[in-house]
Amino acid sequence: MAKDTLTTNEAATALGVTPARVRQMVNEGLLVAEKFGRDLAISAASAEEARHRKTQPGPAPKLKADEPTNRAAKKKAISRWENEGGATPKGKKKIGSRKASK
Repeated sequence: MAKDTLTTNEAATALGVTPARVRQMVNEGLLVAEKFGRDLAISAASAEEARHRKTQPGPAPKLKADEPTNRAAKKKAISRWENEGGATPKGKKKIGSRKASK
């Protein structure tokens, strides 16, 4: 193999991922590689490019303005809804309501 290529294990070490992930990245087209028999020769330039690519997941999805964010807020919203004449929807348990043990 030429000096401008890496083995699967070398690429995995350089990228901080497993060899299986390197093979997956080649299949997805994220890394340029040539196959020699059963081995892959990964382009060192594409591995370097992939190393600088953003790989972290994006920010968490934002909640809707009217969506309660914690258990107490959910309980308050349900009790307010029930006090206005609504019934608990099927399949939904009342939060915080427990039957007394005898």
